[in-house]
Amino acid sequence: MLHVFGFPNLNFLSQTCIVRCIFANAIPMATKPSSVLSSAKRTLELEGNALLQLAKSVDTRFEEVVRIVLRSKGRLIVTGIGKSGNIAQKIVATLVSTGQPAVFMHAADAIHGDLGTVQKHDVVLCISKSGDSPEIKVLAPLVKSMGNTLVGMVSNEKSFLAKHADFLLHTPTAQEACPNNLAPTVSTTLQLAMGDALAVALMEQRGFSAGDFARVHPGGALGKKLYTRVSDLLGSDAAPQVSPSSSIKQVIVEISSKRLGATAVVEKGKLVGVITDGDIRRMLGGKNDLAKTKASDIMGRSPKTIESKALAVEAFHLMEKHNITTLVVVQELKYKGIVHLHDILKEGIF
Repeated sequence: MLHVFGFPNLNFLSQTCIVRCIFANAIPMATKPSSVLSSAKRTLELEGNALLQLAKSVDTRFEEVVRIVLRSKGRLIVTGIGKSGNIAQKIVATLVSTGQPAVFMHAADAIHGDLGTVQKHDVVLCISKSGDSPEIKVLAPLVKSMGNTLVGMVSNEKSFLAKHADFLLHTPTAQEACPNNLAPTVSTTLQLAMGDALAVALMEQRGFSAGDFARVHPGGALGKKLYTRVSDLLGSDAAPQVSPSSSIKQVIVEISSKRLGATAVVEKGKLVGVITDGDIRRMLGGKNDLAKTKASDIMGRSPKTIESKALAVEAFHLMEKHNITTLVVVQELKYKGIVHLHDILKEGIF
């Protein structure tokens, strides 16, 4: 009799069952790479083609929705259930970050108390592939009875939602990428894309600028690019300076103490030049009489400057353009300090 993994007393039938269970739950053989790639390409092609068809099908109904949202004195309440609810949450995130007041409301929770989210002047955007789910059938008439405008984003134009909505955003889905044509894939891609189109159209109609964007994106690298100014990067010791008559020793001490790799040369409060580490090295490699050499003898007389109120990202691009690591900062021609490339990188702007 076989002894299976330390069970010598089991009969042959029992041992056979154990072996079958073990192999049934074993790690499957690796899927052929070609089939994996084919699956990926098929999914992406289905979604890509569906997006192209969606772009062709967008009509004046989209313009009507944009106008009604722009004219509204309230918010845009976006609702849905299941995967459509997940898409609704992302659309809300995009809307509020681009200037459109919006709130997510789960369709199931709405009919159990959250309908109070909807206020008098709000427009309600309801997202559903079928447009016939039980929650939607309860919610749509309630929104209409409250006097709010109802916009439906739906695939089935003959559905309950499509028939009861005041305005319609049609997202036609012929086939899901799921091999069973069940899991929301192509349909949710179209919903997401339609939401992006709506957000961008509203942005453009409102003239939502980069400055507006900065106000609602103060955090992270994106926000810092939009609002961090050169003056914000200047520390208390970021203004090394010597006079034109300063000795080379004084110049070296000033550069070393401030650790910015350069010092401004200032006369009567006016910037007249700049001396960098490179200038010092070139001088030491020459035949200069160090005892007699002054700052004015080795300074660069046309330093690259930037206004203190300029964005830090502008300073970065100027450094990149001229292949340098420091810029002299001025404010109305008055010397304010030196900004180093490391100051910008340390802020996490790039």
